[in-house]
Amino acid sequence: MSVTIKDVAKKAGVSPSTVSRVLSNNSRISRETSQRVRDVMEELGYHPNIMAKSLVSRTTESICVILPKPAEELFLNLFFMELIRGIVTQANRSGYDVLISSGGSEQEEVEALSRLLKGKRVDGAILLYSRKDDQVVEFLTSNHYPFVLIGRSEKYPDILSVDNDNVQAAYDATKHLISLGHERIGFVSGPSNHIVSRDRLKGYVNALTEAGLEMRKEWIVEGEFLQESGYRAMSFFMNLPERPSALVVVDDFVSLGVLRGLHELGYRVPEDLCIVSFNNLSIAELATPPVSSIDIGIYNLGYTASQALIQSIRDDGKLKIQQRHIIPHRLVMRESSIYTPPKKPSL
Repeated sequence: MSVTIKDVAKKAGVSPSTVSRVLSNNSRISRETSQRVRDVMEELGYHPNIMAKSLVSRTTESICVILPKPAEELFLNLFFMELIRGIVTQANRSGYDVLISSGGSEQEEVEALSRLLKGKRVDGAILLYSRKDDQVVEFLTSNHYPFVLIGRSEKYPDILSVDNDNVQAAYDATKHLISLGHERIGFVSGPSNHIVSRDRLKGYVNALTEAGLEMRKEWIVEGEFLQESGYRAMSFFMNLPERPSALVVVDDFVSLGVLRGLHELGYRVPEDLCIVSFNNLSIAELATPPVSSIDIGIYNLGYTASQALIQSIRDDGKLKIQQRHIIPHRLVMRESSIYTPPKKPSL
């Protein structure tokens, strides 16, 4: 015979309505009472009927994360793994489950979201980054579904979002190279339809302009957020009549491809070319040489996005909540950008 909510209430010495409030993470229930009820649930092996609970509360206590491309390609980049870790950690602490979906195109992403939200399988969505004229943002906004964007939207600047100041971050990365005496600085970008790529390019250009340095189009190479893009960029850069002496690279994973390409071409980092990258993934520190990188707080991006979305769902628009959250960044300097000439032997 299955355990009921009344069995839990009797064993815990509380009313069935109190047990329901514990299941809904009601803030009016004390921590001690909540823990006692949950201990009894575990002891009796009680599992709430999610379907029945959804009918009463009109929520699923589930959110979805929409991956912007097929998962097998996306998970090659550890950035997204760390982002999702932050999302899941906070969601679980709030009593929410996380469903992950993906699509090979923007239209497929819209179709996946439509099935999940219109089918009442999730309460809201997290988008992992934004594109120019994004169909997914357009769909969610026009249908008034709860969602949070990791990034920013040019068309909808007031939507709920979590982001870095990517213009300032790229400015800081470029300024670091300028402070080391570099005047020929290139940029390895992500796709130009992604807002983060455009913002980091803008920060790079701002730093060059402020320093009175030339911004040359042939020193800017666009690619995907993949190692292969960095590898291909090196074949182009190192065959130029006049090549850069330093690079700002849009992503740590891309910088691995840069290092591989330079090694195969016989160039050394930082002696022949200095590098500063973004995201400060563990692979940046473990690379040879270790890569200087802008730490953008990836885990905090995911955690804050999950927290903001769930708060929005629970408040149901009744309270005025902060719409734009900016996670701070910092430069972590390593060997890839700092070249110390060998000491001359003493006579």
